[in-house]
Amino acid sequence: MRIIINTSSMVPIYEQIMDQIKKMVISKELKNGDNLPSVRALAAELKISALTVKKAYDLLEEEGYIATVHGKGSYVKDADPEMMAEQRYRLIEEEMELIVQKARSYGLEDEEIIQLLDLILEDK
Repeated sequence: MRIIINTSSMVPIYEQIMDQIKKMVISKELKNGDNLPSVRALAAELKISALTVKKAYDLLEEEGYIATVHGKGSYVKDADPEMMAEQRYRLIEEEMELIVQKARSYGLEDEEIIQLLDLILEDK
């Protein structure tokens, strides 16, 4: 599992960890039953506090993405398919909003943005 931390980001490190693990679960890169690194192992790998990783894991557990068995570690939980679909749509929507903002900053009108999307979809 590869997690990249941006220490210059305004986003707290525990949120960066959560977001990346969520994306891996939603994209099915991490599947039901996959073990996550231990809190200490991930903290050592990322060179951050174990408390930061613990906070990320605790919040992921609250949100239903992972489960933790004391003494055995944390693993990906079998997620509700509707929740996963909703999360996928939300992530894509966020990315598309950024693209639309960028296109508008370059002076493109909405119709031109739609035409570009149509062209891209035709090529696939």
